[in-house]
This record gives sequence, C-alpha cells and structure tokens, in this order.
Amino acid sequence: MPEVYVYAVEGKTLDQKRRLVAAITDAMVREFGARKQAVVVQIVETPKENKAKGGVLFSDAPPL
Repeated sequence: MPEVYVYAVEGKTLDQKRRLVAAITDAMVREFGARKQAVVVQIVETPKENKAKGGVLFSDAPPL
C-alpha cells in the first residue's frame, strides 16, 4: 500500500485538497502501478507561526 505525505502550511481550501489527493492518487496509479484503492495520501498542515524559511516565520513573511 503506497503512502504519500504532503507537508504544507495551512490555508488551502477543501476543494484544493480534493484535487491534490486525486492528482497524487492518479500519478501513483500511472507511475507505480498501484491500485487506486490502495493509495493513501495524508496532508499534514502546519500553522504559519510554526514554520519558517530563511529564518523568518511564515506568519511574519510578506504575502507572495
């Protein structure tokens, strides 16, 4: 059973998550020959104040 973990900063919509897990599942089926029903995708969301890049918290960084 293939498992895929996606680490992301919080804030994506439910529809965005649905599309992402569907696309990842399709890729695992296509590229790894996995059965669709066997693919597990887990989204691990982190609050912006708990993640940093370049020494700056995401919550303190200007919007992109």
